[in-house]
Amino acid sequence: MESDRLISSLQAICGPQAVLSNPAELLAYDCDAFTLEKAQPLVVVLPDSTDEVAQIVSLCHEEGIPIVPRGAGTGLSGGALAPEGGVMIALTRMNRIVELDARNRRALVEAGLVNLRLTQAAHAHGLCYAPDPSSQMACTIGGNVAENAGGPHTLKYGVTTNHVLALEVVLPDGEIVWLGSRTDDSPGYDLRGLLIGSEGTMGIVTRAVVRLVPLAPAVRTMLAVFETVEAASEAVSALIAAGVLPAALEMMDRLIIEAVEESFHYGFPTDAAAVLIVELDGLEVGLDRETDKAIALLQAHGAREVRRAKDEAERARLWAARKKAVGCVGRLAPSKVTQDGVIPRSQLPAVLKAIAHISERYGLRIANVFHAGDGNLHPVVLFDERDPDQVERVWKAGAEILETCLAVGGSITGEHGVGVEKLAFMERMFSPSDLATMAELRRAFDPEGRCNPGKLLPTSKSCLDTRPRSQA
Repeated sequence: MESDRLISSLQAICGPQAVLSNPAELLAYDCDAFTLEKAQPLVVVLPDSTDEVAQIVSLCHEEGIPIVPRGAGTGLSGGALAPEGGVMIALTRMNRIVELDARNRRALVEAGLVNLRLTQAAHAHGLCYAPDPSSQMACTIGGNVAENAGGPHTLKYGVTTNHVLALEVVLPDGEIVWLGSRTDDSPGYDLRGLLIGSEGTMGIVTRAVVRLVPLAPAVRTMLAVFETVEAASEAVSALIAAGVLPAALEMMDRLIIEAVEESFHYGFPTDAAAVLIVELDGLEVGLDRETDKAIALLQAHGAREVRRAKDEAERARLWAARKKAVGCVGRLAPSKVTQDGVIPRSQLPAVLKAIAHISERYGLRIANVFHAGDGNLHPVVLFDERDPDQVERVWKAGAEILETCLAVGGSITGEHGVGVEKLAFMERMFSPSDLATMAELRRAFDPEGRCNPGKLLPTSKSCLDTRPRSQA
Protein backbone atom coordinates (compact mmCIF):
# COMPACT_ATOMS: atom_id res chain seq x y z
CA MET A 1 0.00 0.00 0.00
CA GLU A 2 1.44 3.39 -0.94
CA SER A 3 2.31 5.56 2.04
CA ASP A 4 0.07 8.44 0.95
CA ARG A 5 -2.91 6.13 0.63
CA LEU A 6 -2.12 4.50 3.97
CA ILE A 7 -1.94 7.89 5.69
CA SER A 8 -5.25 8.94 4.11
CA SER A 9 -6.90 5.72 5.27
CA LEU A 10 -5.61 6.17 8.82
CA GLN A 11 -6.76 9.79 8.87
CA ALA A 12 -10.22 8.64 7.84
CA ILE A 13 -10.29 6.41 10.94
CA CYS A 14 -8.79 8.72 13.57
CA GLY A 15 -8.76 12.20 12.08
CA PRO A 16 -5.84 14.15 10.57
CA GLN A 17 -4.50 15.39 13.91
CA ALA A 18 -4.08 11.83 15.19
CA VAL A 19 -1.78 10.68 12.37
CA LEU A 20 1.91 11.63 12.43
CA SER A 21 4.09 11.13 9.36
CA ASN A 22 6.41 14.13 9.26
CA PRO A 23 10.04 13.00 9.81
CA ALA A 24 10.46 15.56 12.58
CA GLU A 25 7.37 14.20 14.38
CA LEU A 26 8.54 10.61 14.00
CA LEU A 27 11.87 11.34 15.73
CA ALA A 28 10.10 11.17 19.08
CA TYR A 29 9.07 7.58 18.33
CA ASP A 30 12.34 6.04 17.10
CA CYS A 31 13.53 4.77 20.50
CA ASP A 32 12.39 4.15 24.05
CA ALA A 33 13.81 5.41 27.34
CA PHE A 34 17.40 4.12 27.42
CA THR A 35 17.93 1.95 24.33
CA LEU A 36 20.85 2.46 21.95
CA GLU A 37 18.89 0.91 19.10
CA LYS A 38 16.79 3.26 16.98
CA ALA A 39 14.16 2.37 14.39
CA GLN A 40 11.58 4.74 12.93
CA PRO A 41 8.03 3.75 12.00
CA LEU A 42 6.48 4.76 8.69
CA VAL A 43 3.63 6.47 10.51
CA VAL A 44 2.36 6.93 14.07
CA VAL A 45 -1.35 6.93 14.80
CA LEU A 46 -3.00 7.92 18.10
CA PRO A 47 -6.44 6.30 18.37
CA ASP A 48 -9.03 7.40 20.92
CA SER A 49 -11.00 4.18 21.34
CA THR A 50 -10.85 0.41 21.06
CA ASP A 51 -12.98 0.60 17.92
CA GLU A 52 -10.43 2.88 16.26
CA VAL A 53 -7.60 0.53 17.26
CA ALA A 54 -9.50 -2.39 15.73
CA GLN A 55 -10.06 -0.49 12.47
CA ILE A 56 -6.36 0.42 12.26
CA VAL A 57 -5.27 -3.14 12.93
CA SER A 58 -7.77 -4.55 10.41
CA LEU A 59 -6.46 -2.18 7.75
CA CYS A 60 -2.85 -3.16 8.45
CA HIS A 61 -3.79 -6.86 8.46
CA GLU A 62 -5.44 -6.57 5.04
CA GLU A 63 -2.43 -4.71 3.62
CA GLY A 64 0.24 -6.87 5.26
CA ILE A 65 1.71 -3.96 7.24
CA PRO A 66 3.54 -4.50 10.58
CA ILE A 67 2.03 -2.90 13.68
CA VAL A 68 3.83 -1.78 16.83
CA PRO A 69 1.90 -0.92 20.03
CA ARG A 70 3.38 1.85 22.19
CA GLY A 71 2.54 3.35 25.57
CA ALA A 72 4.53 6.19 27.12
CA GLY A 73 7.87 5.07 25.65
CA THR A 74 9.39 4.49 29.10
CA GLY A 75 10.48 0.94 28.17
CA LEU A 76 14.07 -0.19 28.66
CA SER A 77 14.54 -3.03 26.19
CA GLY A 78 13.46 -1.63 22.82
CA GLY A 79 10.01 -3.20 22.99
CA ALA A 80 8.35 -0.17 21.38
CA LEU A 81 10.76 0.18 18.45
CA ALA A 82 9.68 -0.35 14.84
CA PRO A 83 12.53 -2.43 13.34
CA GLU A 84 10.44 -3.23 10.25
CA GLY A 85 8.83 0.20 9.95
CA GLY A 86 5.08 -0.11 9.65
CA VAL A 87 2.39 1.57 11.72
CA MET A 88 3.02 2.46 15.34
CA ILE A 89 -0.18 2.57 17.41
CA ALA A 90 0.38 4.91 20.37
CA LEU A 91 -2.34 4.49 23.01
CA THR A 92 -1.64 7.61 25.07
CA ARG A 93 -4.96 9.26 24.16
CA MET A 94 -6.81 6.27 25.61
CA ASN A 95 -6.13 7.34 29.18
CA ARG A 96 -9.47 7.17 30.98
CA ILE A 97 -10.58 5.45 34.18
CA VAL A 98 -13.81 3.99 32.82
CA GLU A 99 -15.06 2.67 36.17
CA LEU A 100 -13.73 2.61 39.72
CA ASP A 101 -15.69 0.07 41.76
CA ALA A 102 -14.43 0.67 45.30
CA ARG A 103 -16.90 -1.75 46.87
CA ASN A 104 -15.53 -4.68 44.88
CA ARG A 105 -11.98 -3.25 44.71
CA ARG A 106 -11.90 -3.24 40.94
CA ALA A 107 -11.23 -0.67 38.23
CA LEU A 108 -11.78 -0.72 34.48
CA VAL A 109 -9.14 1.42 32.81
CA GLU A 110 -7.86 2.17 29.33
CA ALA A 111 -4.39 1.05 28.32
CA GLY A 112 -2.95 4.55 28.02
CA LEU A 113 -3.79 5.51 31.61
CA VAL A 114 -0.69 6.59 33.55
CA ASN A 115 -0.05 4.18 36.41
CA LEU A 116 0.14 6.84 39.12
CA ARG A 117 -3.22 8.36 38.13
CA LEU A 118 -4.97 5.12 39.02
CA THR A 119 -3.52 5.01 42.53
CA GLN A 120 -4.27 8.71 43.03
CA ALA A 121 -7.91 8.10 42.11
CA ALA A 122 -8.10 5.02 44.33
CA HIS A 123 -6.63 6.82 47.37
CA ALA A 124 -9.91 8.66 47.95
CA HIS A 125 -11.45 5.24 48.68
CA GLY A 126 -8.60 4.00 50.88
CA LEU A 127 -7.26 1.84 48.04
CA CYS A 128 -4.28 1.73 45.69
CA TYR A 129 -2.98 -0.10 42.63
CA ALA A 130 -0.02 -2.08 44.01
CA PRO A 131 2.42 -2.38 41.04
CA ASP A 132 4.50 0.81 41.26
CA PRO A 133 7.38 0.92 38.73
CA SER A 134 9.96 3.65 39.19
CA SER A 135 8.54 5.23 36.02
CA GLN A 136 5.11 5.27 37.70
CA MET A 137 4.65 8.98 37.05
CA ALA A 138 4.80 8.40 33.28
CA CYS A 139 4.38 4.71 32.36
CA THR A 140 1.00 3.35 31.28
CA ILE A 141 -1.09 0.40 32.40
CA GLY A 142 -0.89 -1.11 28.91
CA GLY A 143 2.90 -0.92 28.94
CA ASN A 144 2.96 -2.46 32.42
CA VAL A 145 0.86 -5.35 31.10
CA ALA A 146 3.16 -5.83 28.11
CA GLU A 147 6.25 -6.15 30.32
CA ASN A 148 4.62 -7.59 33.48
CA ALA A 149 6.10 -4.63 35.34
CA GLY A 150 6.95 -4.69 39.01
CA GLY A 151 8.24 -1.97 41.30
CA PRO A 152 9.50 -1.51 44.87
CA HIS A 153 6.31 -2.61 46.63
CA THR A 154 5.78 -5.76 44.60
CA LEU A 155 8.12 -7.61 46.98
CA LYS A 156 5.11 -8.05 49.25
CA TYR A 157 2.18 -7.38 46.95
CA GLY A 158 3.16 -9.01 43.64
CA VAL A 159 3.77 -7.83 40.07
CA THR A 160 1.31 -6.80 37.36
CA THR A 161 0.03 -10.29 36.62
CA ASN A 162 -1.16 -10.59 40.25
CA HIS A 163 -3.36 -7.50 39.87
CA VAL A 164 -4.93 -7.84 36.42
CA LEU A 165 -8.19 -9.77 36.22
CA ALA A 166 -9.20 -9.29 32.58
CA LEU A 167 -7.95 -7.70 29.38
CA GLU A 168 -9.65 -6.30 26.32
CA VAL A 169 -7.37 -7.14 23.39
CA VAL A 170 -7.40 -6.31 19.69
CA LEU A 171 -5.99 -9.38 17.98
CA PRO A 172 -3.62 -9.01 15.01
CA ASP A 173 -6.48 -9.46 12.53
CA GLY A 174 -8.58 -6.71 14.17
CA GLU A 175 -10.93 -8.91 16.22
CA ILE A 176 -11.78 -7.57 19.70
CA VAL A 177 -11.80 -10.14 22.52
CA TRP A 178 -11.92 -10.18 26.33
CA LEU A 179 -9.56 -12.53 28.17
CA GLY A 180 -9.98 -13.34 31.85
CA SER A 181 -12.85 -12.41 34.15
CA ARG A 182 -13.92 -9.75 36.64
CA THR A 183 -13.95 -12.47 39.29
CA ASP A 184 -10.88 -13.78 41.08
CA ASP A 185 -10.94 -17.03 39.15
CA SER A 186 -12.43 -18.41 35.98
CA PRO A 187 -12.40 -21.83 34.29
CA GLY A 188 -10.31 -22.75 31.29
CA TYR A 189 -6.85 -21.75 30.12
CA ASP A 190 -5.35 -18.58 31.54
CA LEU A 191 -5.08 -16.62 28.29
CA ARG A 192 -5.06 -13.43 30.32
CA GLY A 193 -1.83 -14.60 31.95
CA LEU A 194 -0.38 -15.55 28.59
CA LEU A 195 -0.87 -12.01 27.26
CA ILE A 196 0.73 -10.39 30.32
CA GLY A 197 4.44 -10.13 29.65
CA SER A 198 4.09 -11.05 25.96
CA GLU A 199 5.51 -7.63 25.00
CA GLY A 200 2.76 -6.78 22.53
CA THR A 201 3.51 -9.74 20.25
CA MET A 202 0.08 -11.37 20.52
CA GLY A 203 -2.23 -8.39 20.25
CA ILE A 204 -2.83 -4.87 21.50
CA VAL A 205 -4.29 -4.44 24.99
CA THR A 206 -6.81 -1.59 24.97
CA ARG A 207 -8.53 -1.91 28.37
CA ALA A 208 -7.91 -3.80 31.60
CA VAL A 209 -9.88 -4.78 34.69
CA VAL A 210 -7.44 -4.45 37.58
CA ARG A 211 -7.53 -5.34 41.25
CA LEU A 212 -7.20 -2.58 43.85
CA VAL A 213 -5.87 -3.28 47.35
CA PRO A 214 -6.47 -1.46 50.65
CA LEU A 215 -3.91 1.06 51.79
CA ALA A 216 -1.93 -0.27 54.74
CA PRO A 217 -3.25 1.05 58.08
CA ALA A 218 0.28 1.82 59.26
CA VAL A 219 3.70 2.20 57.64
CA ARG A 220 7.27 2.41 58.93
CA THR A 221 10.02 3.51 56.54
CA MET A 222 13.75 3.37 57.29
CA LEU A 223 17.03 4.29 55.65
CA ALA A 224 19.88 1.96 56.64
CA VAL A 225 23.42 3.20 55.95
CA PHE A 226 26.31 0.80 55.21
CA GLU A 227 30.08 1.12 54.84
CA THR A 228 30.22 -1.64 52.19
CA VAL A 229 27.94 -2.94 49.44
CA GLU A 230 28.64 -6.48 50.65
CA ALA A 231 27.30 -5.71 54.12
CA ALA A 232 24.14 -4.14 52.69
CA SER A 233 23.51 -7.13 50.44
CA GLU A 234 24.08 -9.57 53.34
CA ALA A 235 21.55 -7.62 55.38
CA VAL A 236 18.92 -8.11 52.66
CA SER A 237 19.12 -11.90 52.94
CA ALA A 238 19.23 -11.70 56.72
CA LEU A 239 15.96 -9.79 56.93
CA ILE A 240 14.07 -12.24 54.74
CA ALA A 241 15.64 -15.28 56.41
CA ALA A 242 14.52 -13.97 59.82
CA GLY A 243 10.90 -13.85 58.65
CA VAL A 244 10.70 -10.10 58.15
CA LEU A 245 8.81 -9.43 54.91
CA PRO A 246 9.13 -5.74 54.04
CA ALA A 247 6.61 -4.10 51.75
CA ALA A 248 9.69 -2.80 49.93
CA LEU A 249 13.44 -3.34 50.20
CA GLU A 250 15.58 -1.22 47.86
CA MET A 251 19.32 -0.67 47.53
CA MET A 252 21.29 2.31 46.19
CA ASP A 253 25.10 2.41 45.96
CA ARG A 254 27.50 5.34 46.35
CA LEU A 255 27.30 6.58 42.76
CA ILE A 256 23.51 6.70 42.91
CA ILE A 257 23.55 8.34 46.34
CA GLU A 258 25.90 11.05 45.08
CA ALA A 259 23.77 11.74 42.00
CA VAL A 260 20.53 11.90 43.98
CA GLU A 261 22.02 14.12 46.65
CA GLU A 262 23.55 16.49 44.12
CA SER A 263 20.20 16.74 42.35
CA PHE A 264 17.78 17.10 45.24
CA HIS A 265 19.72 17.57 48.51
CA TYR A 266 17.69 14.98 50.40
CA GLY A 267 20.35 14.60 53.08
CA PHE A 268 21.68 11.23 51.97
CA PRO A 269 25.11 10.24 53.39
CA THR A 270 27.44 10.62 50.39
CA ASP A 271 30.28 8.87 52.22
CA ALA A 272 28.26 5.64 52.49
CA ALA A 273 28.98 2.74 50.15
CA ALA A 274 25.30 1.77 50.05
CA VAL A 275 21.93 2.43 51.63
CA LEU A 276 18.83 0.30 51.97
CA ILE A 277 15.31 1.74 51.97
CA VAL A 278 13.26 -0.64 54.10
CA GLU A 279 9.51 -0.23 54.42
CA LEU A 280 7.25 -2.30 56.65
CA ASP A 281 3.48 -2.01 56.66
CA GLY A 282 0.49 -3.63 58.31
CA LEU A 283 -1.66 -3.16 61.38
CA GLU A 284 -0.52 -0.51 63.85
CA VAL A 285 -0.53 -3.09 66.63
CA GLY A 286 2.77 -4.94 66.51
CA LEU A 287 4.35 -2.88 63.73
CA ASP A 288 6.75 -1.07 66.08
CA ARG A 289 7.92 -4.42 67.41
CA GLU A 290 8.54 -5.65 63.85
CA THR A 291 10.38 -2.42 63.08
CA ASP A 292 12.64 -2.83 66.11
CA LYS A 293 13.41 -6.38 64.98
CA ALA A 294 14.32 -5.15 61.49
CA ILE A 295 16.57 -2.42 62.87
CA ALA A 296 18.36 -4.88 65.14
CA LEU A 297 18.98 -7.20 62.19
CA LEU A 298 20.26 -4.35 60.01
CA GLN A 299 22.65 -3.21 62.74
CA ALA A 300 23.82 -6.76 63.38
CA HIS A 301 24.77 -7.00 59.70
CA GLY A 302 26.79 -3.83 59.51
CA ALA A 303 24.43 -0.86 59.34
CA ARG A 304 26.26 2.05 60.91
CA GLU A 305 23.02 4.01 61.17
CA VAL A 306 19.31 3.39 60.68
CA ARG A 307 17.15 6.48 60.21
CA ARG A 308 13.37 6.30 60.63
CA ALA A 309 11.15 8.55 58.54
CA LYS A 310 9.47 10.68 61.20
CA ASP A 311 6.39 11.53 59.14
CA GLU A 312 4.68 11.07 55.77
CA ALA A 313 6.57 13.99 54.25
CA GLU A 314 9.93 12.43 55.11
CA ARG A 315 8.77 9.06 53.81
CA ALA A 316 7.67 10.70 50.55
CA ARG A 317 11.13 12.30 50.18
CA LEU A 318 12.82 8.91 50.55
CA TRP A 319 10.63 7.37 47.86
CA ALA A 320 11.02 10.37 45.57
CA ALA A 321 14.78 9.89 45.83
CA ARG A 322 14.50 6.21 44.91
CA LYS A 323 12.14 6.70 42.01
CA LYS A 324 14.13 9.59 40.53
CA ALA A 325 17.48 7.87 41.05
CA VAL A 326 18.12 6.58 37.53
CA GLY A 327 17.24 9.94 36.01
CA CYS A 328 19.70 11.64 38.36
CA VAL A 329 22.69 9.75 36.97
CA GLY A 330 22.46 11.99 33.92
CA ARG A 331 24.65 14.26 36.04
CA LEU A 332 27.38 11.61 35.98
CA ALA A 333 27.62 10.79 32.27
CA PRO A 334 26.05 11.83 28.94
CA SER A 335 24.56 8.36 28.34
CA LYS A 336 23.38 5.40 30.36
CA VAL A 337 21.76 2.02 29.89
CA THR A 338 19.99 0.09 32.63
CA GLN A 339 20.27 -3.67 32.98
CA ASP A 340 17.57 -5.91 34.45
CA GLY A 341 18.89 -9.27 35.64
CA VAL A 342 17.42 -11.40 38.41
CA ILE A 343 19.36 -13.53 40.87
CA PRO A 344 18.68 -15.47 44.08
CA ARG A 345 18.92 -13.07 47.03
CA SER A 346 21.67 -15.18 48.59
CA GLN A 347 23.86 -14.46 45.55
CA LEU A 348 23.70 -10.65 45.92
CA PRO A 349 27.16 -10.21 47.52
CA ALA A 350 28.93 -12.38 44.93
CA VAL A 351 27.14 -10.89 41.91
CA LEU A 352 27.61 -7.29 43.03
CA LYS A 353 31.32 -8.03 43.48
CA ALA A 354 31.38 -9.52 39.96
CA ILE A 355 29.71 -6.38 38.58
CA ALA A 356 32.40 -4.26 40.25
CA HIS A 357 35.09 -6.38 38.51
CA ILE A 358 33.26 -5.97 35.17
CA SER A 359 33.23 -2.22 35.74
CA GLU A 360 37.00 -2.18 36.31
CA ARG A 361 37.78 -4.51 33.41
CA TYR A 362 35.92 -2.43 30.83
CA GLY A 363 36.77 0.97 32.29
CA LEU A 364 33.10 1.89 32.75
CA ARG A 365 31.38 3.25 35.82
CA ILE A 366 28.41 1.10 36.85
CA ALA A 367 25.92 2.42 39.40
CA ASN A 368 23.54 0.10 41.22
CA VAL A 369 19.97 0.86 42.26
CA PHE A 370 17.58 -2.05 42.45
CA HIS A 371 14.84 -4.12 44.07
CA ALA A 372 17.13 -5.91 46.51
CA GLY A 373 14.37 -7.90 48.18
CA ASP A 374 13.44 -9.52 44.86
CA GLY A 375 17.03 -10.02 43.71
CA ASN A 376 16.07 -7.88 40.69
CA LEU A 377 19.27 -6.01 39.74
CA HIS A 378 19.37 -2.75 37.78
CA PRO A 379 23.05 -1.95 37.13
CA VAL A 380 23.24 1.40 35.33
CA VAL A 381 26.18 1.51 32.90
CA LEU A 382 27.50 5.06 32.40
CA PHE A 383 29.20 6.11 29.15
CA ASP A 384 29.20 8.49 26.20
CA GLU A 385 27.39 7.09 23.16
CA ARG A 386 29.31 9.51 20.91
CA ASP A 387 32.40 7.37 21.52
CA PRO A 388 32.19 4.11 19.48
CA ASP A 389 34.81 2.43 21.65
CA GLN A 390 32.80 3.09 24.80
CA VAL A 391 29.65 1.80 23.11
CA GLU A 392 31.38 -1.46 22.21
CA ARG A 393 32.60 -1.84 25.79
CA VAL A 394 29.04 -1.24 27.02
CA TRP A 395 27.78 -4.13 24.86
CA LYS A 396 30.43 -6.45 26.28
CA ALA A 397 30.02 -5.36 29.90
CA GLY A 398 26.25 -5.77 29.73
CA ALA A 399 26.61 -9.22 28.21
CA GLU A 400 28.91 -10.30 31.05
CA ILE A 401 26.44 -8.99 33.63
CA LEU A 402 23.67 -11.11 32.13
CA GLU A 403 25.94 -14.15 31.85
CA THR A 404 26.78 -13.72 35.54
CA CYS A 405 23.08 -13.67 36.44
CA LEU A 406 22.48 -16.86 34.44
CA ALA A 407 25.51 -18.57 35.99
CA VAL A 408 24.04 -18.28 39.51
CA GLY A 409 20.63 -19.57 38.46
CA GLY A 410 19.02 -16.24 37.63
CA SER A 411 17.20 -14.69 34.68
CA ILE A 412 17.97 -12.13 31.96
CA THR A 413 15.01 -9.93 32.88
CA GLY A 414 12.72 -9.31 35.79
CA GLU A 415 10.43 -6.56 34.53
CA HIS A 416 11.99 -4.66 31.61
CA GLY A 417 11.42 -7.40 29.04
CA VAL A 418 13.47 -8.92 26.24
CA GLY A 419 12.49 -6.51 23.46
CA VAL A 420 15.20 -6.23 20.80
CA GLU A 421 18.05 -5.91 23.27
CA LYS A 422 18.19 -9.43 24.73
CA LEU A 423 17.13 -11.63 21.83
CA ALA A 424 20.43 -13.52 21.70
CA PHE A 425 20.23 -14.28 25.42
CA MET A 426 16.94 -16.12 25.04
CA GLU A 427 18.92 -18.97 23.46
CA ARG A 428 21.20 -19.03 26.50
CA MET A 429 18.27 -19.27 28.91
CA PHE A 430 15.90 -21.61 27.02
CA SER A 431 16.33 -24.80 25.03
CA PRO A 432 15.46 -24.96 21.31
CA SER A 433 12.29 -26.90 22.13
CA ASP A 434 11.28 -24.27 24.72
CA LEU A 435 11.70 -21.49 22.16
CA ALA A 436 9.87 -23.51 19.49
CA THR A 437 6.90 -23.94 21.85
CA MET A 438 6.85 -20.19 22.53
CA ALA A 439 6.99 -19.46 18.80
CA GLU A 440 4.08 -21.84 18.19
CA LEU A 441 2.01 -20.05 20.85
CA ARG A 442 2.82 -16.73 19.25
CA ARG A 443 1.74 -18.00 15.82
CA ALA A 444 -1.61 -19.07 17.28
CA PHE A 445 -2.33 -15.37 17.91
CA ASP A 446 -0.29 -13.84 15.10
CA PRO A 447 0.25 -16.34 12.26
CA GLU A 448 1.96 -13.81 9.99
CA GLY A 449 4.28 -12.38 12.63
CA ARG A 450 3.34 -8.75 12.04
CA CYS A 451 2.34 -7.79 15.58
CA ASN A 452 5.33 -6.07 17.18
CA PRO A 453 7.80 -7.99 15.00
CA GLY A 454 11.45 -8.41 15.94
CA LYS A 455 10.77 -8.68 19.69
CA LEU A 456 10.98 -11.30 22.42
CA LEU A 457 11.83 -14.42 20.39
CA PRO A 458 15.20 -14.85 18.61
CA THR A 459 14.34 -15.78 15.05
CA SER A 460 16.40 -14.98 11.97
CA LYS A 461 13.66 -12.54 10.96
CA SER A 462 13.60 -10.74 14.30
CA CYS A 463 17.26 -10.37 15.25
CA LEU A 464 18.58 -6.92 14.43
CA ASP A 465 22.13 -8.05 15.14
CA THR A 466 23.77 -11.29 16.21
CA ARG A 467 25.80 -9.60 18.93
CA PRO A 468 24.60 -10.18 22.51
CA ARG A 469 22.70 -7.10 23.57
CA SER A 470 23.70 -5.49 26.84
CA GLN A 471 20.91 -3.05 27.56
CA ALA A 472 17.56 -3.62 29.17
